[in-house]
Amino acid sequence: MPNLNEEFPTADTTLATTETAVPAEEKPKAEPRPALSMFDAIAVIVGIVVGAGIFRTPSLVAANVESGTMFLTTWVLGGLVSLIGALCYAELTTTFPHPGGDYHFLTRAFGKRLAFLFAWARMSVIQTGSIALLSFIIGDYMAQLYSIGEFSSVLYAALVVVILTTINIIGVSFGTGVQRFLIILEVLGILIVLGAAFLFTPNETATVTSTAATGNGTTSMGLAMVFVLLTFGGWNEAAYISAELKSGRRGMATALIASIAVITLIYLLINLAYLHVLGLEGMASSDAIAADLAQVTIGEAGMVLIGIIVVLAALTSANATILTGARTNYALGRDFPVFSYLGQWNTKASSPVNAYVVQGIVSLALVGLALFTRSGFETMVEYTAPVFWFFLLLVGIALFVLRRKEPGRPRPFKVPLYPVLPLIFCFTSAYLFYSSLMYTGLGALVGIGVLVVGVLVLLAIPRIQKHKNEAA
Repeated sequence: MPNLNEEFPTADTTLATTETAVPAEEKPKAEPRPALSMFDAIAVIVGIVVGAGIFRTPSLVAANVESGTMFLTTWVLGGLVSLIGALCYAELTTTFPHPGGDYHFLTRAFGKRLAFLFAWARMSVIQTGSIALLSFIIGDYMAQLYSIGEFSSVLYAALVVVILTTINIIGVSFGTGVQRFLIILEVLGILIVLGAAFLFTPNETATVTSTAATGNGTTSMGLAMVFVLLTFGGWNEAAYISAELKSGRRGMATALIASIAVITLIYLLINLAYLHVLGLEGMASSDAIAADLAQVTIGEAGMVLIGIIVVLAALTSANATILTGARTNYALGRDFPVFSYLGQWNTKASSPVNAYVVQGIVSLALVGLALFTRSGFETMVEYTAPVFWFFLLLVGIALFVLRRKEPGRPRPFKVPLYPVLPLIFCFTSAYLFYSSLMYTGLGALVGIGVLVVGVLVLLAIPRIQKHKNEAA
């Protein structure tokens, strides 16, 4: 195997000092600049996390707990675990603010080879898979509201990818403006659900709404927490906008903590509404918990309303995921000359336009997989989950590594109760990685296979670069 350290900069020559990695004539002239307000950052984080999951997973959580009190407790615990993770990220993002986010942390901690694999996974599995997954949700609901043929879901999903990618290519101001608009609509939709649940529910309907079996009678607090933490997932995307926040380094810590508090409050209110209307058994036996709530409280018209709300929630998450996702591709292009096309920052748009284009193409390719499978949403969950939790675990470990490697670096924010809280973060990430492998199927193997392809690409890069230099 070639000595990659001779071909690429070491972990010390990260993007912050990438001038040694790229010849002067190839060096991009534009750099990210602070352009996001505190509200923008919170809107992006909340928008990513509070997606369609809250309208799907509570029934699965209810089926794995023994009481309403325990049900609500799992969501509080989910908020606490997410807060611990956010505190870890607050230290990393305030100490090493960079549009590369996790890629930048992994580079400094473990070197460019591992960081490359993360960037490859994010470009081909994690982020693009999440975009495709959210697009499938929108496509499924839109197909129910207005069918345009046999492949309505796929066509709608592809249209979502194209439109939202174009919006973010236009510029960060336009993209975040759309995000603010979507998050306001999403909150209004959630308020409608809460109002219907607490103001218009007849007493006799607050019972079981389905005759389906609740399951085999067994419960699992651990499995319930898996679903809860999956629903909380996505707050770590804040790392990719850390270099673009106007309020500076300390502002990112505030944005992360405030976002987790808002998300936990929203989730508790929504789940209180479910519990109030359907009861624990009704929730556990429901296949479409939000739709059942709407039907009980509003009637048949509620089915259409909940469809619109779910579409808005998924659109909000998809737009935020697209906005943050291209930043890793940009970082990859800055560090690896072979991918220099991705490492160009458009000053006028204040965004990595080329990285958006590539991300959009890969996302469309994943959406296209739905032409060969009838379970696009489930396939994307299996495809993304193991790889995501594996690298999130490595980011948690990177916090310990960077404390040892760069002890003298100024840290505007430090994780309290170190090393207890980072250890909890690593443990939960490791548990979810294990669970995602145990509870998923073929899609997980495909995602891991794509990561193996990334290893082969990494090994081939020195030869590609050598031939490129000889040709020049």
